[in-house]
Amino acid sequence: MRLARFEVGGSETLGIVVDEGIVDLAKAGLPFGSMLEIVAQGDTALDAIRAATEGRAADYALADVKLLAPLRPGKYMGIGMNFQKHIEEAIRLGVEPPKYQYWFNKQTTCINDPFGDIDPGVTEKLDYEVELGIVIGKPAKYVKAADALDHVFGYVVTNDVSGRDWQRHTRSFTVGKSFDTHGPIGPWIVTADEIEDPQNLNLRSIVNGELRQDDNTANMVYTIAEQIEYLSTAFTLESGDMFLTGTPHGVGSAMEPPSFLKPGDVVRCEIDGIGYIENTVVESSYR
Repeated sequence: MRLARFEVGGSETLGIVVDEGIVDLAKAGLPFGSMLEIVAQGDTALDAIRAATEGRAADYALADVKLLAPLRPGKYMGIGMNFQKHIEEAIRLGVEPPKYQYWFNKQTTCINDPFGDIDPGVTEKLDYEVELGIVIGKPAKYVKAADALDHVFGYVVTNDVSGRDWQRHTRSFTVGKSFDTHGPIGPWIVTADEIEDPQNLNLRSIVNGELRQDDNTANMVYTIAEQIEYLSTAFTLESGDMFLTGTPHGVGSAMEPPSFLKPGDVVRCEIDGIGYIENTVVESSYR
């Protein structure tokens, strides 16, 4: 199931994507107040959606609606250097590889629509990172890896947009990872039952038509399940929390010479089985 937040006729609503159309859940008699409500209810909500929308024709064509970020998570976290080749390119840039899972926060105000513009803000070293995003469903605390995927509600495509200069102001990446608009996600949430193996998904980033990153989630250093085990050992993962699972090699800062994003650049991030998001860099709003 592909669950979306969208805007049509000046109003925001929730829907389920079917082929090239979208069924409005409110029109189907399912007035959920938010995507978080669906995530928190889990299977109960999904069963109700299936029953109400089965065989129902789309209310709108996808081309006629504006897709919005599917949700604003409660907690939004990212793991650093979780693909070996990305670790190797980070070492070349003088970044010491972590001994443990290396986590940072992205402030939730960075959340952006799947096709929203990216505002560089004050950074002079704007970079891209395609990543698989995980939406937590059932809360998780002290969860073992063997049971961890039971707590995943669904998956999204993300671009962990990074201000590399600000990222390196401190040991924590948080500030450089959290600028407004630097967290495009979507284009919808694909529910966990639709993804047979999240550790076998191809992911790519494409800048102005040029393939920059191309890898598979099988090459993660720490699997999604291991990430959930690690995080839930420290604190509770709640319904609607999100985390990013790491980016492959090929980021702009590691190119020779470095190739940072500039106004007019278009970044497309794709993950097989989920979809793609595409964002244009605009002139900075900073004065």
